[in-house]
Amino acid sequence: MSITSALNSALTGISATSRQAEAISSNVANATTPGYARRSVSLSALSLGGQGQGVRVVGITRHSDLYLINDRRSAQAAAGDSAVRAGFLSRLENILGDTEAAGSLVSRVHALDQALLEAASRPESEARLSAAVTAARALAEGLNFASDAIQAERLRADQNIASAVERLNTGLKQVQELNSVIASYSFSGRETAALMDQRQQIIDGIAAIVPLKEIPREGNQIALVTTGGAVLLDSSAVEIGFTAVHTIVPEMTIGSGGLYGLTINGKPMATTGPASLIQGGELGALFAVRDGLAVEGQALLDTMARDLIERFGDPAVDPSLATGEPGLFTDGGLAFDPALETGLASRIRLNAAPDPLQGGDLSRLRDGIGATGPGPAGNNTLLTALSGALNQSRSTGSALMPGSRTLPGLAADILSRVSSHRISADTEQSFTSARYAALGDLESAAGVNIDEEMQALLVIEKNFAANAKVIQAVDEMIRTLLGL
Repeated sequence: MSITSALNSALTGISATSRQAEAISSNVANATTPGYARRSVSLSALSLGGQGQGVRVVGITRHSDLYLINDRRSAQAAAGDSAVRAGFLSRLENILGDTEAAGSLVSRVHALDQALLEAASRPESEARLSAAVTAARALAEGLNFASDAIQAERLRADQNIASAVERLNTGLKQVQELNSVIASYSFSGRETAALMDQRQQIIDGIAAIVPLKEIPREGNQIALVTTGGAVLLDSSAVEIGFTAVHTIVPEMTIGSGGLYGLTINGKPMATTGPASLIQGGELGALFAVRDGLAVEGQALLDTMARDLIERFGDPAVDPSLATGEPGLFTDGGLAFDPALETGLASRIRLNAAPDPLQGGDLSRLRDGIGATGPGPAGNNTLLTALSGALNQSRSTGSALMPGSRTLPGLAADILSRVSSHRISADTEQSFTSARYAALGDLESAAGVNIDEEMQALLVIEKNFAANAKVIQAVDEMIRTLLGL
């Protein structure tokens, strides 16, 4: 080997160790950076004309475990799904109110029961009749409030769907652009690790919205497919379409045309049920809230409203009622039509006849809603019948709440049903969050190890010093030659 070859080899060694030191410094600096993957410098022997000429840098290798990343993203989507569901069920439980909380549906039912009993004991007392009417009005208003709150939750979910779709489309377009740049850099031999880190961060954001898998493609490009099988990105990104609404009432559904689902490149796609391709992430959970969980919550309230109207609207309870006339509670002031049960909780009202606030007379609560004139002030027959109707077991006729119950029992069972679902959702959220955290820790452990990087740095330092020593020796040899 000539002196020149020795010098060139040492210089290539200096260059290679410098690149290695640069990669290690980047690893150490980004040890906790989300989306960052450890780098290493790939080296190979450099030869020219069959003679060794040192070492050359082949490229920068980015180390990542795609299988682990896909599992972590799946867990991330599941955690987002369970968080949305558990959050809604917790708010729904608060809307209904705890059994001991003032203003809850259960406490309003008990207040009406107590007021009717007290009025029956002193039917001539206007104060007690007024208290009973006030309690009845408060119960109807409680159902109105709960129904309005549930529709507000549906509207909130609808708006969050629009936001999630916008973030999803933006993320997919960014990944498409980075795919193109990374492919261009790869074919030209330029380093792509930093761009791939940026792409991974964007995909991680998308994975919280919909569960997806990353599939490698030529030129370090990737494709994105939901776990349900919908292709989101392959060469080009799809366009997810959604139209938000400004208000939601109980009767509005996708089936009725009042609400909108998703489209992919203009074609409708299922958002709920086994045919849905987006279940398991934030977006799927938001549709489940808007079109499933909240609709069920409204149906429970409508069941209670119907039971309330029918209990006190039975002519056997109040003989003053003619066929088809509303009783103590009405559907917006009219008689209840069983074909129009949806949204009944938002429309239920206290009959105006016994309500002074609506121009009625308190005596009608004692004498009968349909009474043509005042009856005996001491007659408590109707008040006793109303109290008995409230505590009579009867079938609701609802598939959600089958069986016979008293009105207090129905209110308590509705709250118990929601609380049970909330507890199950909280348990699921704890599990999915723990799984996501565990896989995240596993991914971090497989990333940059500071101790290993420091050990490698010591080796690089020795290699750098050795190459520098070779250059120094060559320099002395050349000086010796020049001094001859």
